[in-house]
Amino acid sequence: MMKKFNLFVLAITAGSLFTSLLILTDKHANADINQQTARQLLSAGKILPLEKITKLAKAIKPGEVLETELEQKKGIHIYEIEILDAQSQVWEIKLDAKTGKLIKLELED
Repeated sequence: MMKKFNLFVLAITAGSLFTSLLILTDKHANADINQQTARQLLSAGKILPLEKITKLAKAIKPGEVLETELEQKKGIHIYEIEILDAQSQVWEIKLDAKTGKLIKLELED
């Protein structure tokens, strides 16, 4: 009886550790990229410069850039740009950081 209980506790513990690992892995898979890493990616030609990305975003949705973020999602580097338009609406524009191609345009709530 004690052996079955120990196996049960071991299985629960292993499951909890596995779930924690998945959560941490998923969190880091969509993590923001710091400035040092961004500079390295830019030097390696893996992302476009922020100035070019900003121009591309403003061509899609004219306005004032409020915020920019560089993230990696599913192995792809993505710039997320928030723009305030002339009607005081905030838009989120997601661009492929390497090509500048539009991934998503969304009106923020």
